[in-house]
Amino acid sequence: MIPRALRIWGPGWLKARWRRPQWHGHGPRHLLLAVADHFEPLRDDLPTTQARRLVCDWLAQYRQAFAPFHDTDGYRPRHTFFYPGDAYDRDCVASLAEFCGAGWGETEIQLHHRNDTADSLMHRLCDFRNTLNSDHGLLGCDKSGNIRFGFVHGNWALCNSRPDRDWCGVNSELGVLKKAGCYADFTFPSAPSPTQPKTVNTLYRAADKADGSPRGHDDGVEIRVTPPDTLPRNNPVDALPIMPGPLTMDWGRRKWGVLPRLENAELSGANPPRLRRMRHWIASCVHVRGRPEWVFVKLHTHGCVAANRSAVLGDAMRVFHRDLAAVYNDGRRWQLHYVAAREMYNLMRAAECGAGGDPNPWRNFEIQPPGKI
Repeated sequence: MIPRALRIWGPGWLKARWRRPQWHGHGPRHLLLAVADHFEPLRDDLPTTQARRLVCDWLAQYRQAFAPFHDTDGYRPRHTFFYPGDAYDRDCVASLAEFCGAGWGETEIQLHHRNDTADSLMHRLCDFRNTLNSDHGLLGCDKSGNIRFGFVHGNWALCNSRPDRDWCGVNSELGVLKKAGCYADFTFPSAPSPTQPKTVNTLYRAADKADGSPRGHDDGVEIRVTPPDTLPRNNPVDALPIMPGPLTMDWGRRKWGVLPRLENAELSGANPPRLRRMRHWIASCVHVRGRPEWVFVKLHTHGCVAANRSAVLGDAMRVFHRDLAAVYNDGRRWQLHYVAAREMYNLMRAAECGAGGDPNPWRNFEIQPPGKI
């Protein structure tokens, strides 16, 4: 019997695989690598003082472990902390703000919520958005000075997509996020959860369903290189960019020696980073249609979970970065670019508007870094 979740996203995976472009171009391809951390130090009823100590220790360990590594542009590995507004602690976020201010990464918004309405969700998002910006100097702005943020939905339940309709409540969540200043959603992939969208390995824009039903994120308009005069037609006001990480099957790791295992780009104690996994992520070829030489690889983790810390901060990750430099930053076939979620979005938009070649000049194409406006 096919698992229900696979019935949801399996056809989309096959479609993306069939449409995957073959690269026969000249010059290097560009690997755009981001880590989206569902960073939750106050989980599991951890006392607040202990959580604050955990954050400080975590950040110190990150600095020590990854200071030697740089991408082709001179950037160190950049971490994006999606911090939950429902578990806000001023001291924890202040530590993240200091860390990010030193160039190690950026902070965006995560939210666990349930039984919400569109109005109550808007209130939650705007309150936390303003706190991160005004109290901590976090979050970027667009060129008009409006605060903008990337988003991850707690419990994967974007657009009320759980079968039991728990952990959300708002079918029209994409429109609420857009109005609150969200520039893109980075929740997915969520497989094997049934919240996984039907659309796989594709950068696309999704809008709330006209009939008011859940799961507006299931499908949408693929993002592609688009002539400027036709761009508004492909960028509806109420649609939100969905920027998923790779999702595929790993036939080299089989369950019971027969069935392929799921590869969903998660970094965990059970699935640490490996170069062989990177080959699967790159083969998924998440890209702006018409710009296949820019390959978007977004990984995700719950970095504060004790069982995952070794995968994010330990020897496996150091070896991974060493191997990346050797294989995917040779300057001839590949160039490696460590990016924050905001930069990944900006590069998507730049590619959509026709940019090519070296991605580095376009890191701040649309959304400026915190404190720059």
